[in-house]
Amino acid sequence: MPVLSLLMMLVLIDVGSAAAATADPRVLELAWHRCLREAYAHQPPGQSRAGDERNALDACKMHEDAFVASLMAARPADDGRPGTVWARTWAAFVEPLTAWIGGLGH
Repeated sequence: MPVLSLLMMLVLIDVGSAAAATADPRVLELAWHRCLREAYAHQPPGQSRAGDERNALDACKMHEDAFVASLMAARPADDGRPGTVWARTWAAFVEPLTAWIGGLGH
């Protein structure tokens, strides 16, 4: 069973990376968050919270990559203002992540 899961994950990575550029970022974000919640819920007992979070993030890396790729593909061209690219990148990556981590405590 684990071998089959790994094989499916590898196939989905190739399919997901190609589809990410044309997919709706909001749909991909929701899929990433759903994956994080499910992966976090299935962590082994006795592990630290930080360990649970790292393992969940590792398990959902392909969803995160697809989400970030879609955001980068959909972003407007750089308008020449310094810092705007970094601000958008920061907002696209860190804000959903901190919201998810904050939601775990509720």
